[in-house]
Amino acid sequence: MACKFYLYKGRGRNSENGHLWIYSNEIEKFDGEYENGDIIEVYNFRNEFIGKGYINDFSKIAIRIMTRDINEQIDKEFFRKRLHDAWEYRKTVIDTSSCRFLFGESDFVPGMIIDKYEDYYVIQSLALGIDKYKTIVVDLLMEEYNAKGVYERSDAKVRELEGMEQTKGFLTDPFDTTVQIVENGVKYYVDMENGQKTGFFLDQKENRAAIQRLCKDADVLDCFTHTGSFALNAGIAGAKSVLGVDISEYAVDCSRNNAELNGLSDTVKFECHNAFEVLRSWSKEQRQYDVVILDPPAFTKSRSTVDGATRGYKEINLRGMKLVKPGGYLVTCSCSHFMKPDLFKDTIADAALDAHRTLRQVEFRTQAADHPILWNSDESYYLKFFVFQVV
Repeated sequence: MACKFYLYKGRGRNSENGHLWIYSNEIEKFDGEYENGDIIEVYNFRNEFIGKGYINDFSKIAIRIMTRDINEQIDKEFFRKRLHDAWEYRKTVIDTSSCRFLFGESDFVPGMIIDKYEDYYVIQSLALGIDKYKTIVVDLLMEEYNAKGVYERSDAKVRELEGMEQTKGFLTDPFDTTVQIVENGVKYYVDMENGQKTGFFLDQKENRAAIQRLCKDADVLDCFTHTGSFALNAGIAGAKSVLGVDISEYAVDCSRNNAELNGLSDTVKFECHNAFEVLRSWSKEQRQYDVVILDPPAFTKSRSTVDGATRGYKEINLRGMKLVKPGGYLVTCSCSHFMKPDLFKDTIADAALDAHRTLRQVEFRTQAADHPILWNSDESYYLKFFVFQVV
């Protein structure tokens, strides 16, 4: 019989309204025995059932809800249904040749991410309770989704908050972890073993396509280029010249390989620079581009560092604007959940004021549809993407 957890009066309202997390300070008592990772039942102070999920009292997020049905078992059939629902949704909304197959809480499987690169899959397990089910998920990917191989990239620091070690490696027989994919007509080598996150940033798929219309016959600067994705979309759209910069020599080498793969090496070049330093020096040199793209890593992953992140976003946007020719375009992003949309807008506006430039918004976008935003779970909304004309 499952252990039962009871919440304090006045606590747990978010979970009753659909949020999948319950924090340790919301729990008043429990009835029964449990081990961390077990499936338990959750009730409010009136003894009304909220849901079933896994417990980890080591983590501030003590319980993650898996189902609202008290009779539903968390077994292979449960995961079969969750994966089926996730896949049917993606077949409707996005090109599934390479995509995010499962997006944790947004697909009602908290703590697990699955990315699909052609016929190969990468699993990221971020919580103790979900870790127990990796074998079931791998079996389903092999049996029902034609997986040729599955690799684990559970090497995220957030696992340490769960009392878990970071880990990565094969979950099936070994295979070549460098896979070639095609997105928006651009070819990429994806390094599932050593690339950032799971090897590629799939969440910008639709945004990369959106910048193509700006880049024909343009001189383009792509900062924080990673493996060159925005730069290559500019190149394939017919840009006159493209320069991608990244602080990582490994990323620059990957980008050059991707440019060669697409026959764009003569047009799309890459250099290793610290973007903050080089934007400052190039603005002093009065370099000018038709399109400047800023896609930095998350400057903040907690509320306590938002102020510092705001200064960072203002600095790069100010410098980036100064490099845009009058009438040209600035593409700027934030992938931090804690950099809220209004704060990001205000920060860009402050940068424009200091740069003595006027912005005309072309469009606002967010993460691709295979990273759905669950309105009951604000944490699932993180990517902000603006295109401005700079006048």
